[in-house]
Amino acid sequence: MTEPIPAVPAPLFGASDIRRIAEEIGIRPTKTLGQNFVIDGNTIRRIVAAASVGPDETVLEVGPGLGSLTLGLLDAAAAVVAVEIDPVLAAKLPETVQEWRPEAANAFHLVHADAMKVTELPVEPTALVANLPYNVAVPVVLHLLQHFPSLRHGLVMVQDEVADRLAAGPGSKTYGVPSVKAAWYSRMRKAGVIGMNVFWPAPKIHSGLVAFTRHEPPATTATREQVFAVVDAAFAQRRKTLRAALAGWAGGAPEAERCLLAAGVDPTARGEVIDIAAFARIAEARENRP
Repeated sequence: MTEPIPAVPAPLFGASDIRRIAEEIGIRPTKTLGQNFVIDGNTIRRIVAAASVGPDETVLEVGPGLGSLTLGLLDAAAAVVAVEIDPVLAAKLPETVQEWRPEAANAFHLVHADAMKVTELPVEPTALVANLPYNVAVPVVLHLLQHFPSLRHGLVMVQDEVADRLAAGPGSKTYGVPSVKAAWYSRMRKAGVIGMNVFWPAPKIHSGLVAFTRHEPPATTATREQVFAVVDAAFAQRRKTLRAALAGWAGGAPEAERCLLAAGVDPTARGEVIDIAAFARIAEARENRP
């Protein structure tokens, strides 16, 4: 009996492909937009595998650049919606998909826009997979989780330090505003580290992979905005006790203490040791003041 011939993986970009396409369209990666293009096919395969994208899923990709990750996602998912802010890159992407993945051209949707301002997409995404610019990574993730509840899971590649912050739990040195606000929407975990040499240009720091799974926010009568206001106040002066740090937010230290005690939180504790559910209880206690 003849052994089946194993399927040959579809080609992905190498360094020469990236540089050739960039030269064709006159692109030089800019620090302003935080552009670092992945030039290693194995890294793309690793990211796609770590994202656990199913064949029936629609993936939202932010900042596809020249399309390195886009091709890998088209191989794994039913469809890809790519949001690209750079007009030159946005114009080239459909061409690239048509050339490299003609069979998937109809499954590719391009949105030329700023991801921080996008509130509607042509297709409802179920997963977010993106190589995010370091300077906007956290606000972009929080914005997308807020506006697209259909996102059930995802994987983002960010600066390694930012990855640690997003995935940090209470009591960790890196636990802060990004950790708490991300926890409102999902469970975040560090999923790996990516070296510098798989990018062009090579950044000066490692990148980190953060995987997330959506969950329901804490059960509370307080709104997300009210809870996030407590979080911002607590970490604006993170070395202070919560009684002191929340005084301005509450209208005085005595009222801050009352809210904390009503929420079952030690007024002498600091924000870095409590979780999102506790912040929600504090916000709720203020709204329910006698």
